[in-house]
Amino acid sequence: MPPPASSGPQGVGARRAGYADVMEADVLVQSVEEVETRSGKIRYVVRDAEGKEYTTFRPAIGREANKFEGRRAHIVFHEEERNGFQNVYLDAISGTTEPSTASSGNTDPDEVAWNTAVEAAPWMLGSREPQEEISPEELYEKLEPFKRLVAEDIREGTGSTDD
Repeated sequence: MPPPASSGPQGVGARRAGYADVMEADVLVQSVEEVETRSGKIRYVVRDAEGKEYTTFRPAIGREANKFEGRRAHIVFHEEERNGFQNVYLDAISGTTEPSTASSGNTDPDEVAWNTAVEAAPWMLGSREPQEEISPEELYEKLEPFKRLVAEDIREGTGSTDD
């Protein structure tokens, strides 16, 4: 008789799929990459918005993951140590039960615009590796006009289909 399911760090049954520490999370799927291994198998690497990577060799899961690129998804995964490396394996992926902020209209355009401005900062400042430290005031003065333009674009694009 198998041992009873125990709870993982996020209150998830830990014996699902036969793995000891199965975990679940809702993530923003940033990218899905298909990599051919030396043996000719396809490995799917899913990266979330925080830079975490989840790997699967199962084509059905990899194809399903592709559908969520750039969108939120609910994932089931487990970790395994092999040859001194900590591998994170994707066991399942599906739509989230929580409404997407983009589709529900609850996204604050200013927050999204600031995130965009911060991501664009290295290019706006002219260098990925600055030669000297930039004061917070100077950084704000350079990023804020760009943030304002992005927020305006988001607001104008929200709910408008007649351009």
